Amino acid sequence: MSSICLYFHVHQPYRVRRYSFFDIGKERRYFGEEGDSDRNNARVMEKVARKCYLPATALWRELLARHPELRLTFSISGVALDQFARYAPEVLESFKTLVQTGRVELLAETYYHSLAFLHSPCEFREQVARHRAALAEHFGVTPTVFRNTELVYRNDIAAWVADMGFRGMLAEGWERYLGWRSPHFVYHAKGMPALKLLLKSYRLSDDIAFRFSERSWKEYPLTADKFAQWVSAHNGNGEVINLFMDFETLGEHHWEETGMFDFWRALPAALLRHPDNDFVTASEALARYAPVGEYDVPDYLSWADTERDLTAWAGNPLQRDALRAIYALEPLAKSCGDEELLEVWRLLQTSDHFYYMCTKWWADGDVHAYFSPYDSPYDAYISYMNVVNDLRLRIEESCAHRRGAGEAADALPPAPVRAAACAPRALLRRVAARLRAWKGRLRHTRASAYH
Repeated sequence: MSSICLYFHVHQPYRVRRYSFFDIGKERRYFGEEGDSDRNNARVMEKVARKCYLPATALWRELLARHPELRLTFSISGVALDQFARYAPEVLESFKTLVQTGRVELLAETYYHSLAFLHSPCEFREQVARHRAALAEHFGVTPTVFRNTELVYRNDIAAWVADMGFRGMLAEGWERYLGWRSPHFVYHAKGMPALKLLLKSYRLSDDIAFRFSERSWKEYPLTADKFAQWVSAHNGNGEVINLFMDFETLGEHHWEETGMFDFWRALPAALLRHPDNDFVTASEALARYAPVGEYDVPDYLSWADTERDLTAWAGNPLQRDALRAIYALEPLAKSCGDEELLEVWRLLQTSDHFYYMCTKWWADGDVHAYFSPYDSPYDAYISYMNVVNDLRLRIEESCAHRRGAGEAADALPPAPVRAAACAPRALLRRVAARLRAWKGRLRHTRASAYH
């Protein structure tokens, strides 16, 4: 018997506006632009809602009504929930109607879809707690299964997740760590039999998520009957087939004209024609099947790019510099007492900002370029770092204001710049020095790309 776990991830970042050196100290709007720009967050949300979220949730309501056996699993990032409430409340309501069926499970993740696990375990835990609270507020549910940002997994992350009370977690099923074993079984984290793992069947998942509308693919066109045969072929050699992908696969990554909606409309019936197939949510799969072994992952594993590591977000000097810059602000951001600035700091942790800075070539590079709202990775880096620099100045000003208001100086962490640097000329000199350093790194990166 094979159970099918259909899991979709829902996420939209707050895109950083084009922000120049000359905006520092003047422009405090960091996210979104007006007009037809792909950095217009309201416009992007309206477009994706029209092409994907509303028709896709309507499709799943139809299929849940038609097939009582059908089960679905979703995770929705906190920043996506915020933008639904702000720009497209009808989308939030459409997800609520799915959850109210009792056959749709929601998973926990980091609220800001961040890489906090890489630089700040404390911030990681705080974001997970906030996301749990958001799911309780919007949907009245308490998640028991965790999905990390971009499916990033490592043994120590699993230990943190178990410590937070989750009983299961999703991960990529990759041969490097599976060896001869199949991803179509439940496993457990290294040294933690109680934390069960569902591993993505990446070949079957990517047949839909990436190859569906690729006319050069030898299996094109992919039909529901053909795909159901592939899944059913694992009966007797697998217990749970985990099909994990972005929800935006429906209608946004593959437009309706490709036949994507027709494919999904026919797939549940095609799968259920095999008597040994059924559907499960993530928690149902973990409850039904016992782990068959341990999944030992000593290095970071993700579901992105051919390397399946962190190079999609931290693989070049631009990305690593940006990550260091934003997480270096954590002590000040959390102590300055300004909730607005703390929220901005957290929004700048969203992994998409670093994804847009990727300088990979060939197929992986094409994917990064497709999703990026910037002309180049260097444009993404420059705008981002200018925003971070302006945010640092604002946080330092807030800390200085608190000291000036008579608060105890020892209640604040040591400021990285002397108070005198808050004078406008000193600030400009400091900003100019950083800009020169960034330009030098950019020249070095560009030169390296040609050798």
